Amino acid sequence: MSQAVIEALRQVVADSYALIGQTHICHWNVRGPSFFSLHVAFEQQYTELFTAVDEISERIRAKDALAPGGLANLAQMAGIDEIAEDASAEAMVQHLIAANEKLLVDLKTARDKAGEADDSESEDLMIARIQVHEKTVWMLKSYLS
Repeated sequence: MSQAVIEALRQVVADSYALIGQTHICHWNVRGPSFFSLHVAFEQQYTELFTAVDEISERIRAKDALAPGGLANLAQMAGIDEIAEDASAEAMVQHLIAANEKLLVDLKTARDKAGEADDSESEDLMIARIQVHEKTVWMLKSYLS
C-alpha cells in the first residue's frame, strides 16, 4: 500500500466533489440565451462526476484506507473557489474550466504516484478520469470560442 497514492486519490475525491457542487450551482442558476444547452450540459457533467467520485472512493477503500468526507473538509481540501450564484453563463463556463483544470493537475499527480507505486488499477482509473476532464475542458472552451 502506498500512502502517496492514497493521499493523491483522496485529493482527487475532494476536487471532484467540489466540482460537483460548483457544476450543480451553475446548472441551477444559468440564465440567458444558452440556458437550455448549458443546463443540460452541466447536468450531464455533475451526474457523471457523482458516479466517478463513488468509484474513486471505493478504490481508496480497496486500498484499505478511508475516503474523505464532510462538505467543509472536502471544500478545504479542494481549495476551489465558489462561483457567485448570480454569475453570468460565460463566467460559469470560465469558472468550470478553471476547476476542471485544477482537477486535471491532481489527476495527473495521482496517475504518476500510482505508476511509481506499480498500482496499475489506480493508474488506469486516473487515466480514464483525465480523458473525461480533458474532453470537458475542450467542450467548455469550445463554447466560449
